[in-house]
Amino acid sequence: MVIDKFVRMVFHTAPAVNDTERPVPRWALRLAYAMPLLLLPSCLWRLPFAFHFEMGQQGEGGMPSLWVSIPYVFGLSVVSELIAFLCIGLVRGWGEVAPAWIPFVGGRRVRPLAAVVPAVLGGLILTVLFASVPVGDGQTLTVFGVGQDVSYENGWWKALAMISTAPLRVWGPVVLVLAVAYHLRRRPAKTGRTPALAEQSADM
Repeated sequence: MVIDKFVRMVFHTAPAVNDTERPVPRWALRLAYAMPLLLLPSCLWRLPFAFHFEMGQQGEGGMPSLWVSIPYVFGLSVVSELIAFLCIGLVRGWGEVAPAWIPFVGGRRVRPLAAVVPAVLGGLILTVLFASVPVGDGQTLTVFGVGQDVSYENGWWKALAMISTAPLRVWGPVVLVLAVAYHLRRRPAKTGRTPALAEQSADM
């Protein structure tokens, strides 16, 4: 079962990985492999909106036509999962050496900054998009200002929405943490004392 596999992967043992130049911390492996599964509930929760089923939300705004809503909602869910899957590249060998099937760059070594910079920018954007702080009176503070919370028909719909979308709030910070871990793992190793210092020590 998917749930059983997810629990064992996150809380028991990390996936066996031996294709990176340096060992990857187990916590980083768990975070990277968990993100696509943690974001899956929000993607599934979003899908009924494509067919104008509003999942208990109450609002005055109308829904766009089906030929707009269906590709938009399904495309958003697919793109979300693909971006989450890219987190695994920060802990696997294909994030250090481009897979051979990729045109032009396949088989070439990935420069650290070529992975770190997009990951950091993406993590910051995701943090800005999904970070929010409740301020009371049905309002939430975001980087765009104070907005009104979405109202629901009853508490069950609201609880379902909160549970499904909660992992979105940690998506950006997790990407930033994985980017820092990737950078630290791939930075040049310290060689210790310089030859000049070694000679001075030998003469003493």
